Amino acid sequence: MTVRSSWKAYLRLSLVWVPVKAYPAALSGGGRPQFHQLHADCHCRIRYQKTCPRHGEVDSEAIVSGYQYARDQYLVIDPAELQRQPSQHEPAVTIAEFIPPESLDAMYAGGKSYYLLPDGPAGQRPYAVLCRAMRDAGRHALARAVLSGREQLVLLRPLDDLLVLSVLAYDHQIRRPQVFQDQLTAVEVESEELGLAQSLIEASTTDAFDFSSYRDAHAERLERLIEAKLAGSELVDAPPANEPPPVANLIDALRESVARATPPKAPRKRSTNGRPRQKAACRRVGRKRKSS
Repeated sequence: MTVRSSWKAYLRLSLVWVPVKAYPAALSGGGRPQFHQLHADCHCRIRYQKTCPRHGEVDSEAIVSGYQYARDQYLVIDPAELQRQPSQHEPAVTIAEFIPPESLDAMYAGGKSYYLLPDGPAGQRPYAVLCRAMRDAGRHALARAVLSGREQLVLLRPLDDLLVLSVLAYDHQIRRPQVFQDQLTAVEVESEELGLAQSLIEASTTDAFDFSSYRDAHAERLERLIEAKLAGSELVDAPPANEPPPVANLIDALRESVARATPPKAPRKRSTNGRPRQKAACRRVGRKRKSS
């Protein structure tokens, strides 16, 4: 299947310009079955029309953009004024600075992500050099790019031999954690509770993390339902899961959780008489030495 690029630009680092093309990292529709709203009587597709409460349906050419500065009061912005903004047409992703990956919290990366690839033979070498240099240095890059008609802050990071661009939220667009501090109470954590929690985290940590093992269960259920209905059958409702009784207190819950998360130790191999083989072998060696 041929994947078309969404947009093209120049990746700019000082005097280095790399022609690149961008491909959405996420599948269209999230990779899930898509539904449409239909009229229940005839199953015709529901269409949406833009209407004005005074004049009824309105053509797209008659719609303008307005900023509400008071109740029912709008400041109309001419599209031509937006087009005259200097950053609206600059086809560049301009790197501002490089940062350690851990210096930017994941909450800022809430926008779309794109794979950036070199556009044409001229971009292959500078693209490879920049990607390799960022990977070897363990650095990500903050950059500015014009996307969807406006300048946005983006993060560039190497992934294998590719560069990934993720749209970031600006600092003023993120709620500060201090907003919720008044909802927390001072809690004195007991050493036993903390130790059990740390043991539970350690027992639940995997060394070989494989994100592909997490499947979209909702999408899979939808696909099974669609296939069953197309085949003329119905899916049988699954019985409700039996919820375990609540544990009396935190300590008991942590202890039971650690016990469940910790794999049982393999039993030691024993000889035919029920005693450990190693000790039996030692006794045989001892008897041989006495006989000699």
